[in-house]
Amino acid sequence: MADEVAKAKAAKPGGDTIFGKILRREIPTPYIYEDDQLLGHLMLVAKKVAKEQGLENGYRVVLNNGEDGSQSVFHIHLHVMGGRQMNWPPG
Repeated sequence: MADEVAKAKAAKPGGDTIFGKILRREIPTPYIYEDDQLLGHLMLVAKKVAKEQGLENGYRVVLNNGEDGSQSVFHIHLHVMGGRQMNWPPG
């Protein structure tokens, strides 16, 4: 857990990870599916809400799905959580 928190504190936006390289098409990858998705818009709104709520140090976005995911509201929505150090693993 502490190791993941340390990694999160050291990470920088646009970091040189394998995932960033794939997204920037620096590493060729056969995408199975890609389009303009609703989730992308929700993530942009989550970022805006987090900023408005003063969560400059970071936040976590949670989407619950199914019984084991504790889904109790059956329409798509995100939870923006912050204001404290999040631990890993979640849950």
